[in-house]
Amino acid sequence: MNRLAPGTTALLVVDVQERLAAAMSSARVETLVRNAGILLDAASHLGVHVLATEQYPKGLGHTVPALAEKLRRMHVTPVGKTTFDACGEVGVARALSAMSPRAVVVVGMETHVCVFQTVRELVRRGYDVHVPVDGVASRTEENRVAGLALCERAGAYATTTETVVFDLLERAGTEAFKAVSKLVK
Repeated sequence: MNRLAPGTTALLVVDVQERLAAAMSSARVETLVRNAGILLDAASHLGVHVLATEQYPKGLGHTVPALAEKLRRMHVTPVGKTTFDACGEVGVARALSAMSPRAVVVVGMETHVCVFQTVRELVRRGYDVHVPVDGVASRTEENRVAGLALCERAGAYATTTETVVFDLLERAGTEAFKAVSKLVK
């Protein structure tokens, strides 16, 4: 496994939407939003490419406000999609191709549907895929756990938000470390 490096890593936020969030455990959604927010802030500080999706926004609403605001500040507009696999949406595939990352960190919902199908396709396309277990959610814990297992069987690495952040940082004592390490405290 290669180290995550800011210049060759992309962060993909999959379908963290209002109506999906309302159907899930508030504690799980809070954890996902907090950790996705940490990863977005770290990406902003470190120059990691960011992409976001929304599954059928007309029916499921838009990205939850806390993350939508961070994405706006980063000039990232979520790509609407109807495919469960985000790579099946031409806009997402083109954006990833333009970013040309070696690795993709995937957070979002639902773990066993859109996250899993996206992860499986990203691995098939040759990316190193990392899925923070504290950055994904499903309506039930059983589906979240099954989705994570499927992601791993597809070839992704199960990880945590802190692991991703510190891997991207690589070392302590830098200005980036001072700024980004505060995010996980």
